[in-house]
Amino acid sequence: MDNQKATNITRHAGAVSRKDRSQLLGQKGCLVWLTGLSGSGKSTIAFELERLLIERGRAAYVLDGDNIRHGLNCNLGFSDEDRAENIRRITEVAALFVDAGLITITAFISPFRADRDQARSKLADGEFFEVWVNTSLEVCEQRDPKGLYKKARAGEIADFTGIDSPYEAPNNPELAIANEQGPPREAAQQILDLLDTRGFLAPGSA
Repeated sequence: MDNQKATNITRHAGAVSRKDRSQLLGQKGCLVWLTGLSGSGKSTIAFELERLLIERGRAAYVLDGDNIRHGLNCNLGFSDEDRAENIRRITEVAALFVDAGLITITAFISPFRADRDQARSKLADGEFFEVWVNTSLEVCEQRDPKGLYKKARAGEIADFTGIDSPYEAPNNPELAIANEQGPPREAAQQILDLLDTRGFLAPGSA
């Protein structure tokens, strides 16, 4: 990949501040970063959380790993380098959404701690919520909703996280969810309660 940086560019400041956008929406923007193995339930929980937030009258949006790879990141594979670039791009997009005042939810395997730490560094203190969807490899393989583990075990997919590529679990996530038995709504409610406790859902919290 060409990592050459653009030159002769200038950042322009708009006339509308982040505070203005937050006051309009009656909420503070933040980033909920769901991480975990393929099949752990990240996307299901993310979209359930989005629904709960909308029901509460909050402006929210999900950036899902597979969906992003259909467009913005369609030119990336699954090498370590491409995985890092995948997360770098989505981090930049998510940061823009947060700046717009949205409660932004991402659902990416994001297997490397360094990439998730880089994402955290793009947000202000307290605005990044790392949520580890802690589902065991055994359960993920049993679920295998896309048939990917079967293909990985057969050698049809290379660099598959949990099989021949590592997953680095979070050391100190804001929330760890054991997603092996409970329904997705319960998991989403745990995240909603965390956001509520931190003041991101209260009208006028901006």
